[in-house]
Amino acid sequence: MARQDRNNLDIYDDVAAQWWSDDVRWIRTLRNMVPSRLRYFDKLVDWRGKAVLDLGCAGGFMAEALDDRGALVTGIDPAKESIAAARAHAQGRAITYDVGVGEALPYSDGTFDTVVCVDVLEHVQDVEAVLKEVHRVLKPGGMFLFDTINRNVLARLAAITLVEDILKLLPRGTHDPDKFIKPAELASALRAAGFSLGPLTGLGPWGINRRGDLIFGQLPLKTVIYMGSAQKRGGDPAR
Repeated sequence: MARQDRNNLDIYDDVAAQWWSDDVRWIRTLRNMVPSRLRYFDKLVDWRGKAVLDLGCAGGFMAEALDDRGALVTGIDPAKESIAAARAHAQGRAITYDVGVGEALPYSDGTFDTVVCVDVLEHVQDVEAVLKEVHRVLKPGGMFLFDTINRNVLARLAAITLVEDILKLLPRGTHDPDKFIKPAELASALRAAGFSLGPLTGLGPWGINRRGDLIFGQLPLKTVIYMGSAQKRGGDPAR
């Protein structure tokens, strides 16, 4: 059961005005994760001209990176102030931003070629409902690209004790370890929702930059953060 002092999603609205300012270290950390995710996802999807949903887009880091790749991007997030910040920063870009949750997506069946969902599944209220909604809004053969946090002792130590409590790379209370998801659990839920699961890989720190912020890359171990893809059965992939 989620704890009241954990999985605090208010943090995204609390810093919305600073989302693109480069002043908040933990926001810089989130932005630093985007290139490493895309180095992996770029191998799986040809973005140009594709309708892409950034599910849990917050202030728009991933959405703008996808727009740069030529995708037709829609972003959705329950954090109203973060969505406002994303809209303000995206002036001149053809990105659509909506306020909403993954359990009840306000889009028609088969709207998107690809759904991207990073740093989200470990926060939602109902993972199975989100996956069913993702499946519904994808076109046949569409791709679901994701990452999330594994549930084990080491992941708890790394993501909460180290990252939140000691290094303060994220605000304390960002995550609830009970909501972390084991790969086998996610694989089972994806298959139940109608997906064919692709291979999984790890994601984690590679080093630090000149500001002392972590930089990220693909890792062989899936012990803490893992990412992967799943395809909606039927039709061709979204390449």
